[in-house]
Amino acid sequence: MIDFHSHILPGIDDGSHSLDETQQMLRMAQEQGVTKIIATPHFYASEISVGDFLNRRGRALQHVRELAEKELGIPEILTGAEVYYFPGMGRAGMLSQMCIEGTSLLLLEMPFTQWTKDMLKEIHNIIEKQKLTVILAHVERYYEFQRKKEIWNSILELPLYIQVNAGALQSRKKKNCIFKLIKNGFSVIMGSDCHNTVSRPPNLRDGYDILCKKFGDSVIQTIDDLGKRILEEYETK
Repeated sequence: MIDFHSHILPGIDDGSHSLDETQQMLRMAQEQGVTKIIATPHFYASEISVGDFLNRRGRALQHVRELAEKELGIPEILTGAEVYYFPGMGRAGMLSQMCIEGTSLLLLEMPFTQWTKDMLKEIHNIIEKQKLTVILAHVERYYEFQRKKEIWNSILELPLYIQVNAGALQSRKKKNCIFKLIKNGFSVIMGSDCHNTVSRPPNLRDGYDILCKKFGDSVIQTIDDLGKRILEEYETK
């Protein structure tokens, strides 16, 4: 399994607080059958420069990869970022530096408000003008804010991918949203959005088990195959 959303790098955001906690999280993911984890620390353009963010992420990653060399079998880590929406991002050339390592895939966190036409335009520009492929982070968390569904529908119809959180399948409302997205044929991939070992642990297996009970083994294979395919398809040359 590939975990497309995690806060597993130590000391960089509100995720893992230490290398020891990261090690425990990696072991938990390994026990569930996860082979790759995309490390996606929060990036807020209004709070930190690109250079400072990349330096902090690089230092944290170095410590984790040194750990990985000593502990065989733990999941491979690829870097990325959970980039929070900001006005003008459709023209921001720095976005390519936030993509998942070796790809043109960008994990985008949207505001927890009613989406607007300006937001639709910015995402369209990221895709069409910057030639990046957007993955919308934890889509099920935005649905309750969309009183007017026109922009929601327009954004989801763009050529992008939808990431859902495994833990959201424990919530009736959010679970129903995810089920509807899958039934309607949207391109869904899974992430744990793990932050620690207790309140928000690696839990990809739990999410897969719930989907399996609802849709059968085929949906698991579909999600797995999609995750592997897009990492290869959007590999930067």
